[in-house]
Amino acid sequence: MIYLRLDDEFYRYDIYHITKMFFPGKQIIVSENTGRTDISGSEKEETGDCIFIRASVKETGAGNGSFNLIIDIKAPGYETSYSREKSFDTGQDTLKLLKQELSRLLYEALSIYTKKKIPWGILTGIRPAKIAMEMIEEGMDNQRILEHLEHYYMVSHRKARLALEIARTEKEILDRSKDNMIGVYIGIPFCRTRCLYCSFTSYCVSRYEKLMLVDKYIDMLKKELYFGNELIKEKGYTIQSIYIGGGTPTSISARQMKDLLGFIEETFSLENLEEFTLEAGRPDTIDEEKLLVIKNSRVNRISINPQTMNDATLRLIGRNHSSEDVRKAFYLARDVGFNNINMDVIVGLPGENCEMFRNTLEEIKKMEPESLTVHALAIKRASRLNEEQKEFEHVPDEEAAGMVDMAYEYALSMGMRPYYMYRQKNIAGNLENVGYCKPGFESIYNVQIMEEKQTLLAFGAGGVSKVVYSDENKIERAFNVKSPEEYIGRIDEMIARKRELFTCIHSSPRCSR
Repeated sequence: MIYLRLDDEFYRYDIYHITKMFFPGKQIIVSENTGRTDISGSEKEETGDCIFIRASVKETGAGNGSFNLIIDIKAPGYETSYSREKSFDTGQDTLKLLKQELSRLLYEALSIYTKKKIPWGILTGIRPAKIAMEMIEEGMDNQRILEHLEHYYMVSHRKARLALEIARTEKEILDRSKDNMIGVYIGIPFCRTRCLYCSFTSYCVSRYEKLMLVDKYIDMLKKELYFGNELIKEKGYTIQSIYIGGGTPTSISARQMKDLLGFIEETFSLENLEEFTLEAGRPDTIDEEKLLVIKNSRVNRISINPQTMNDATLRLIGRNHSSEDVRKAFYLARDVGFNNINMDVIVGLPGENCEMFRNTLEEIKKMEPESLTVHALAIKRASRLNEEQKEFEHVPDEEAAGMVDMAYEYALSMGMRPYYMYRQKNIAGNLENVGYCKPGFESIYNVQIMEEKQTLLAFGAGGVSKVVYSDENKIERAFNVKSPEEYIGRIDEMIARKRELFTCIHSSPRCSR
């Protein structure tokens, strides 16, 4: 048990998550300081392996922007205190800098206590490459960026180089975008079955087919898309990329797919469209008829996602297909004419080890996809894996880290480079998700989503639209409901939410407020 006491709730998120990184699986109880000088406070009678941590920031009283930062740690046979004094100039974002300095001090203290180093240091956010990107935009050279990531944020050298490499690649793509370009996301929230780890907006398609709701859902989606096109014309936008995700979009029928794709092409102006991705996803939802429908549309990039090429694991995680089904679906897509295929794999699936993961990478290497996305398993609150954690064998952090490093080497051997990255809460080994691709096959949509520099219109259940005000460093969002039934019944409300989100934008795609 970890007891964490804070003098100010403002530091809660970062301090909690740094503590959690050092003590994965431990229960952490957080409370604000009650004024006691003993860091264990009212819990002083607790016994066993309890650890008490207190984080506090106090002004020195000198009135010159100086503060004392203190981390106290008390554990069986161990008690120590770390402190640091910091001064800030007038005009600096003092609260933000204090939070970072307190995080640095806590990291140093816990690293000494646990004898552990965390690969991403004090970075608790989901987009590490954004920090490297900001430094690039400030004109810093590569060496200074690496030094800052390693020394200030305590990021390992390997991860610092990864973040910088991705930021450089992303910048090449971002620099080609124009101010009036937007992205479009279209959600198909249906799937054949729900995977063990899944927390996405995903519902069993067979149930909704029996209820005659899949066609109704697509009808309401078309209504929202029609409104979206009117909005795009009114605001002077041009569509740079479209991404159809889910769920598994190919869980709907070939007829429904043809209807939807045809409507998109008839409704939207696509003369400036650079990329159109559709997640074919699970091999058990792919057949030749459906692939031909997709190939005869404007779609020019698909994903076929095995997650693993080990049949025992596929059965365990609830995917009703085999590794041979993956190979058949992939080569069928090649035969139909797709020349831009992504494949997803997951590091740290229950019961897997490095050799099993190597088998997955070897099999994917034989297929030669244009891109490979490597996810580190994240245990999401809404997933079945979270509810049944004790029933599964979890991969040790060190082994998960080895798998991630192995994926990097395999991607390089396939002629790929990393081009986008993000992290999640409760991710295996405190690692990251990385997209690799052969040069020229970078997904514009993925880069724009990660860097959040482009306005996005999102349609369908679970979609999140956002308007990016880059000059103000601000983003405003509108959320669609997640349930297909609610979406169908509240479609007019979803349209109204978008209208309200874009109300402040007049003739220009940039809000003038």
